[in-house]
Amino acid sequence: MHTIHKTDEALGFLALPGDKGKPITVVGTDAIRDSFDATCLQQAINSRMAPGVTDLVLNPDAHAGYGAPVGCVMISPTHIYPGPVGVDIKCSMSLLQLDIPEDAIKDKQTRRALIDAIIQRTPTGAGKGQRSVKKARHVDELIGVPAVTEGATRRVCEALGIPPEWAFRCEDSTHVGHDGTYDALRSRLDWILAQGRIRNFVDKLGQLGSYGGGNHFGECEITRVTDRPWARETAKSFGLRDGKVSFLSHCGSRGFGNLLAQGQFQDLENKFRTWGTPFPADDKQLVYAPLGTPEANAYIDDMSLGANFATVNHLLINALVLEAFQEVLPGAKGQLVYFISHNIAREEIVDNRKSWVHRKGATRAIPGGHFSLAGTPFEKTGHPILLPGNPRDGSVVMVARAGAERTAYSVNHGAGRCMGRKHAARTLNQVAVDADFDHDDILSNCRKYPIDEAPDAYKSFPEVLRSVESAGLAETVASLKARFVIKDETAADD
Repeated sequence: MHTIHKTDEALGFLALPGDKGKPITVVGTDAIRDSFDATCLQQAINSRMAPGVTDLVLNPDAHAGYGAPVGCVMISPTHIYPGPVGVDIKCSMSLLQLDIPEDAIKDKQTRRALIDAIIQRTPTGAGKGQRSVKKARHVDELIGVPAVTEGATRRVCEALGIPPEWAFRCEDSTHVGHDGTYDALRSRLDWILAQGRIRNFVDKLGQLGSYGGGNHFGECEITRVTDRPWARETAKSFGLRDGKVSFLSHCGSRGFGNLLAQGQFQDLENKFRTWGTPFPADDKQLVYAPLGTPEANAYIDDMSLGANFATVNHLLINALVLEAFQEVLPGAKGQLVYFISHNIAREEIVDNRKSWVHRKGATRAIPGGHFSLAGTPFEKTGHPILLPGNPRDGSVVMVARAGAERTAYSVNHGAGRCMGRKHAARTLNQVAVDADFDHDDILSNCRKYPIDEAPDAYKSFPEVLRSVESAGLAETVASLKARFVIKDETAADD
């Protein structure tokens, strides 16, 4: 039995067996702490005790994942771990703020027209890409190769009709290889294609500008700025507009990133067996590579290729969504608020030394005045934090506070599941789920809202937010109220 020791209302720690080193930092109120099951806690302990790991944070949305819990932050100055990044490399959130007043989409017919215009441009579903819809932006190898080896550079953005200035509103608009160059990524991609590791590369490029399935979505919102002077000022600097329409997106690197990640897991599992190295906690999902080795360099390169895909994917989706709004509501204007990832490893300074911070279902949260934001639009305020809840309970835009230093400048990435997909399908009632959406006047492109993605399959979002704010990690700048949802209703592929 694992006991979480409480230090204050929303912070605690989980001691390691035999008190072997720094304990795990746990964020969550009493209700949230009670939601962590034995598998989640054991995965947290296994991850914290893995070679080279110095710190681990368990966020309030944490639940059992692939090796490491979804909703954790894992830090190592000496090793890189694929598991705490996962198979959807750089799964992320982005928010587009439009100048459209909420009354303009009050009418259901208008919202239906917007749904139709969006799904004609941004396909949903496993394996779906540009060929699946009428008005997608075509991506061939000529621009697709720079997209995955450079990310959102000016030439990539201009070729795809993405406003180049949106790159300045990204956590990372571009990723380089292990040696700090694009050349490393071009060489790695050439090798991958020559080896036949991705046989349908052109088809995977054709998924740029698409959501995929599972928990990925696009959601039309009404922005509600918190009625406090500091929040109004912060919202203004973010580009948020009270009472106006916005659009929130959640997706990642699609099939391209998945193939890269699966290849890395297989490579490292084979290396462990060749070396005779035991898997941490006898779990092959916790394979790793010591930094500086060819294996670590290969993983960093593959992760960067997937991350560049995810970045361009999000920006292209936002450009296509804006185009759809302009088709239905001529003259509409939009600006990207921010793009931020929650499945990535980044090299950062932790406790005065360089370390790889693995955020698995966790979001960066850096407050104003931090050196890493110097030269960005957010150096004084801190960057926007985009936290999705669910359509019924809403989502939020937050900003970090000084207390986030205790969690390696990280917060949760959303509400976090409290039911597995099969459990949700067995337990929840489809009629009741759809009635909830009707009651709140939230439309969807789905005939029936996916039962395994219903709001009640997730933890209480208000309680998750209370955990974050009570712990002094971040505060809410604005809430987002859903008006319609773009979702895939086929089987999950996440």
